[in-house]
Amino acid sequence: MKAWFAIPLWQRVIGALVLGIAIGYPWGQVGSIGGLEPTDIKIIGDIFIAFIKMLVVPLIFFSLVAGVASIGDLRKLGSVGWRALLIFVVTGQMAVWLGLAIGTFAQPGGGINGSSMQLDADKLAEAQERQESAKSFSEMILEVVPSSPVQVMADVNVLPLIVFSLLIGIGILMAKEDGEPVLKIFESGSIVMQRVTMIVMELTPFGVFALMAWVAGTLGLEALQALGILVFLNYLGCFLIIGLIYAGMIKFIAKLPVIDFFRGIVDAIAVSYSTASSNATLPVTLRCTQRNLGVSNSVSSFVVSLGATINMNGTAMYLGLATLFGAQAFGVDLTWGDYITISILGTLGAIGAAGIPGAGLIMMVLVFGAVGVPLETIALVAGIDRIMDMMRTTTNVSGDAAVATTVASLTGELDRAELISADDV
Repeated sequence: MKAWFAIPLWQRVIGALVLGIAIGYPWGQVGSIGGLEPTDIKIIGDIFIAFIKMLVVPLIFFSLVAGVASIGDLRKLGSVGWRALLIFVVTGQMAVWLGLAIGTFAQPGGGINGSSMQLDADKLAEAQERQESAKSFSEMILEVVPSSPVQVMADVNVLPLIVFSLLIGIGILMAKEDGEPVLKIFESGSIVMQRVTMIVMELTPFGVFALMAWVAGTLGLEALQALGILVFLNYLGCFLIIGLIYAGMIKFIAKLPVIDFFRGIVDAIAVSYSTASSNATLPVTLRCTQRNLGVSNSVSSFVVSLGATINMNGTAMYLGLATLFGAQAFGVDLTWGDYITISILGTLGAIGAAGIPGAGLIMMVLVFGAVGVPLETIALVAGIDRIMDMMRTTTNVSGDAAVATTVASLTGELDRAELISADDV
């Protein structure tokens, strides 16, 4: 047991991925071994996905309320707060639309025939029914306002849940000192849910093994090729966010040398890629922005800490891309209204995602459910999620540093001489 946990989780997941393919593909060619078929092992993966679905409501509720309430520092930092939040939202929207654009043009799920995966007929019927009963714009807006928060949580209706969570966070801010005890409850709840998420993530190798054996045995090499394309597109999208959006911010808004900026955060990039955790990288990101980039301690502490919670552009891009992947694989036709829904939920889902490995899988549930994409899509991508998560986290952390540097430059809180001296060392 100790030897098992001594192996890093990502290595166990990759090992399970390889083993699942190695066993599942020949198993699918034979058809049946001892009366068992590849579809029979799917139950293990279904249990793993059920655990992920279990986490969605409490994780979003506690994380969003705690994240919004932590913006209480806006009163101290003045113009820093609204600038940071504006950049977070704008870049988040740009990221998710980038993912939608890549998914639309590249069609990563087009090579998969999802109907051969023997999905639950009720789930497919539910997805089809949702497409046929598309609501008007006014009805969609009205549903955003939760008439019963308890019912919303029970139905896992995430968009009104997000609205309710935002209102609770704002209410805590407005209550000031009287709201601090409640804030501590939500901060503690957020930490507890992150720990619970980490426990569930320990089940990932078993879920990945079962799901990949099922996928490889049912769909064969065409699914593996499509997943390879998805990994490539994930990395392409992340590189575009870093190379265009972040580099553009540094070059044209902060007016700093782009190469010097990335040289200053190389340590944070290395740690984020290896750990796939924004929270674990937070101390390194703070050190890089303060010592190497010359961002003041007050701006860096506020923006980077807040960004580690709500600035998840890599995750936002991937949620858009993965949703289209699932829609294409299972033949779900998406309308422009669905695209807008994905863009909103992709951004808000990224905000609600915990800064720990595997959190993106949990946020998929809310986006897929909103536009009628079967949750079996999670089964397709779970095995390769860690490989993509490493790059998404690098994108998120790079964004935290870019926003902190940009805001510091706009508010006069950037020591440009410190940046130059750090580069000269």
